[in-house]
Amino acid sequence: MSLSNLTVFMPSVLTLIGIPGLESVQCWIGIPFCAMYLIAMIGNALLLVTIRSEHSLHQPMYIFLGMLGATDIVLATSIMPKMLGVFWFHLPDINFDCCLFQMWLIHTFQCTESGILLAMALDRYVAICYPLRHATIFTTQLVTQIGAAVTLRAAILVAPCLALIKCRFQFYHTTVISHSYCEHMAIVKLAAGNVRVNKIYGLFVAFTVAGFDLTFITLSYIQIFITVFNLPQKEARLKAFNTCVAHICVFLQLYLLAFFSFFTHRFGSHIPQWIHILFSSFYLLVPPFLNPLVYGIKTKQIRINVVKICCSLYSVLSSLCNITIFQKKSQQ
Repeated sequence: MSLSNLTVFMPSVLTLIGIPGLESVQCWIGIPFCAMYLIAMIGNALLLVTIRSEHSLHQPMYIFLGMLGATDIVLATSIMPKMLGVFWFHLPDINFDCCLFQMWLIHTFQCTESGILLAMALDRYVAICYPLRHATIFTTQLVTQIGAAVTLRAAILVAPCLALIKCRFQFYHTTVISHSYCEHMAIVKLAAGNVRVNKIYGLFVAFTVAGFDLTFITLSYIQIFITVFNLPQKEARLKAFNTCVAHICVFLQLYLLAFFSFFTHRFGSHIPQWIHILFSSFYLLVPPFLNPLVYGIKTKQIRINVVKICCSLYSVLSSLCNITIFQKKSQQ
């Protein structure tokens, strides 16, 4: 029997089934996912507005934080609308090229987020270990170049994944993706052919980005801790360490979730598939949800300016309501 009788030739549409094994309760799972997504959008948007509008926050640390917020918005938005469409409205079909584009967005901005966390760690390293040289090293131009470089690095590294899928595979065993979004290995597993090259390249990208970034983040914080603990005054040590707490929290929650998702996906064959899918979804959604909360709580300057903006918005809304009420009374 020919290969074409057993497989699908270049499918134009793929089907996302959501979370295998939990299809009957996906509508309920979508509720906390949607709540986290909305909080992530509001929190990161408020963070961006605060950093842009407040001149005192136009410093490398806060500019990098703004880049992280923008990355989180794109990352969460690339998966949640379609995921909620699958969960709530039974819209599982997705165009093949749109699926590949979603895959590219997800993995590109995952890599970008890792690169921004590395840049933030290097910024803290220079600020604490070489405070007198920080302003001359981390100029606005350098910060912009770093942001462009980490984004370009991610886009270039992930792009071959699309080419390898699009050019190497013509026949597919099935068009049904056992996932809630278009993930690289979930698409590769559909192909009727030798997928070893795709698997190897996917691992190469993961280990290149995570290995490089994680190594230099760790080295930066080793030097930071050595410098902090050598400071003569306790208050100075606490103040220096406090500037790193929020970044450490964000860094730990991102990489712990990433490694858990990675190892359970590849080596946890005895773990039910729904656990793999659920945790991989949390891995993409939890960082955008937690990052603005962590920085909002731990960073005094951001907290103060967010309160100012909220108070200003409240005053504007109150004024508009009063004007509306006055106009209605005048008409009566």
